[in-house]
Amino acid sequence: MRRTRTLSIIALVVIAFLAGVFFTTAGANLLGLSNRATTPTLAREENGGTRIEGAAVNSLEEAFVAVAERVNPTVVQIRSERVIRRQPFRWNPFEGTPFEEFFNFRMPDMPEEFRSQGLGSGVIIRADGYIVTNNHVVEGADELQVVLHDGTTYDAEVVGTDPQSDLAVLKIDAENLPYISMGDASSLRVGQWVLAFGSPLSPQLSNTVTAGIISALNRYYSEGPAVQNFIQTDAAINPGNSGGPLVNLRGELIGINTAIYTRTGGYQGIGFAIPVDIVQYVVPQLIETGHVERARLGVQYTAAAPSVIKALNLPRGAAQVVTVEEGSAAEKAGIKPGDLIVAIDGQQLTNHLELSKIISTHRPGDEVKLTINRDGETRTVTVKLGAAPSEGATASRRRTQSGRGAESDLMEELGFSIADITPELARRFNLEDTDVAGVLITDVDPNSAAYREANLRRGLIITEVDRKPVRNVEEFEKAYQAIKPGATFLLRLYDPQSGGTLITALQKPGS
Repeated sequence: MRRTRTLSIIALVVIAFLAGVFFTTAGANLLGLSNRATTPTLAREENGGTRIEGAAVNSLEEAFVAVAERVNPTVVQIRSERVIRRQPFRWNPFEGTPFEEFFNFRMPDMPEEFRSQGLGSGVIIRADGYIVTNNHVVEGADELQVVLHDGTTYDAEVVGTDPQSDLAVLKIDAENLPYISMGDASSLRVGQWVLAFGSPLSPQLSNTVTAGIISALNRYYSEGPAVQNFIQTDAAINPGNSGGPLVNLRGELIGINTAIYTRTGGYQGIGFAIPVDIVQYVVPQLIETGHVERARLGVQYTAAAPSVIKALNLPRGAAQVVTVEEGSAAEKAGIKPGDLIVAIDGQQLTNHLELSKIISTHRPGDEVKLTINRDGETRTVTVKLGAAPSEGATASRRRTQSGRGAESDLMEELGFSIADITPELARRFNLEDTDVAGVLITDVDPNSAAYREANLRRGLIITEVDRKPVRNVEEFEKAYQAIKPGATFLLRLYDPQSGGTLITALQKPGS
């Protein structure tokens, strides 16, 4: 009996001790005193960088402050200037008559040349002055300046651009700069806290920091043969934030801010960033060679029909091969139209667009194993990948010379972009029932003459250039190159919405 009473007393003492510890800890946390019990440690990388190691902070507020202090010195403002040249307006009511040479009216105060300023952001990735930003921030710029966190301004050189990923690398003549650390894309999770940095809307708003979470991963977007994969975030991103870093609470780069979804032109809680693994694949190649080398499978494909997926018990992201290019890697491996690609190297597709995304991160000559379903039977095919074409919109290298950029692309020259009508584009632009041959207008600059004067819009199909029929981008470029600089030429277009034909005119920029 006495022994039992002794054990009971010991048990009560232990319970009382544990309860005391619990309530002491809870009270300290409730009153915010726990921060005083530990000393935050902030460990830098051996050679610099922004990564925060260990128990750096003990509250969300301190985490935000620590990341902002570490990352902000690596964030830059990018100011671009573009020289726009326009032909002066002239009107002669006597054109074509013997009096033509005596009358040539010209509107006064109409500048033939003016300068347009642009604003973007970037982040330093190497201490010797290499900076990553968006391609669309520097595209078409004649002059580029980079403003550091301390206000120091440098002229910038474009090392290389990659329109397919919308990334670009700049170089400034500086040393011993703070630079950002790279994160791990595989560790990203929906709901994870992130911070966005940049210069939204105005040069006076440089180094603005906004906080949010990762709203979604693997937001795929396709434009012609290019497929992009984005991180979606609700951290406030506005025009001017493009090219700035998206970082985690360790101060590591997890993405490059690139776009917003908005109905107003401003922030509405839906922003997109290029994942860090794409940055790590593209940027070293741009620094080393100025262009990006990508593999090519050589198929056109679409999403497998839900009924087929259900009937054959396939992964929801299965991709159905529509056509196989002659002489391509796919043809050599025996892939046929109608095959259903369900996995790459054992990784099942969760979205059919993953096929392009995964292939594009390989180099020509790499071998991949495709799991395909043909007529209900599953097999594995080994494919030695070919090379994607490096010309056109795939990649370019530019060096500034006397303040001028390299030769402009079609968007810069005329204010719109085009693409061959692929099955994916046909589906996205509702052209499945359209059998008109031509090239599709995929984007139009609203500030261009093509938009304001020629009434070109996304979704129209160009069927003739300068009275020459065009069936694809190659024929368009051939017809366009034959036009003399400064000459006006006609475009014949087909409007899929109305089923009608349109005629408009553009002027090719002078040499």
